[in-house]
Amino acid sequence: MTSLTAQNAAGESLPTTVAAAQILIGADPVANLAAAINAVRRAADAGAQLVALPEATLAAFGSDLRAVAEPLDGPFATGLRKVAEESGVVVVAGLFEPAADGRVHNTLLATGPGVEASYRKIHLYDAFGSRESDLVAPGKELVTFALGGLTVGLATCYDLRFADQFSALGRLGAELVVVPASWGAGPGKEEQWDLLTRARASDAQAWVLACDKAWTAPAGSDPLGIGRSVLADPLGRVSARLGSEPGLLLGTVDTELTTGVRRRVPIL
Repeated sequence: MTSLTAQNAAGESLPTTVAAAQILIGADPVANLAAAINAVRRAADAGAQLVALPEATLAAFGSDLRAVAEPLDGPFATGLRKVAEESGVVVVAGLFEPAADGRVHNTLLATGPGVEASYRKIHLYDAFGSRESDLVAPGKELVTFALGGLTVGLATCYDLRFADQFSALGRLGAELVVVPASWGAGPGKEEQWDLLTRARASDAQAWVLACDKAWTAPAGSDPLGIGRSVLADPLGRVSARLGSEPGLLLGTVDTELTTGVRRRVPIL
């Protein structure tokens, strides 16, 4: 098992290796869990300490979300916990859990050695002909967690359009914001994804690791993924990016850059 708290001889935090597993997701939670487990193992073997999977890794939008939703101690979350512990990494992945009003929550689970946190998507995708709020109840709370000496914030897909959320996560100390997504295809949508991921990194003055699903042919108004997973630095520069096909993005998060940017440009 790898250590999640890397320090040099002077006790200073070392850069953190992160991964975005850009995978294809279908309607079957069992098959999706198997794909997620395989991706986590590959990322761990490549040296990642944190692995992001897409939004709705449990089951793609367009599925019967009420039928597939499960609590955070259900089989899908339990499977993610097991592979995270076995691989010695922190995994962040999207699933659906039942909500009290009969809808579901679009939830991120962060789990691994020393980490157990969850975030319910605040801003729901009621745009471009979609009505996520018909089936999904919104969350209300911002969430951060500690990964060794690194503070990590969580956001989901459509949250990228709300700069205030990312500035608030920066004020909470987040040095990395992980953004699982299932971005909808359409005219100009790739350009918007590229712009927003970079802009939100600048707003938070933090690294942004945005993991989308691999490109999937559109089906109605359901957002199914366009790929282009990215790691952007606190100045909004692209550190690493994937194309549209399934793949594994690997990158390094250096908190010294975050500290320097915030010192020189104290917007938070």
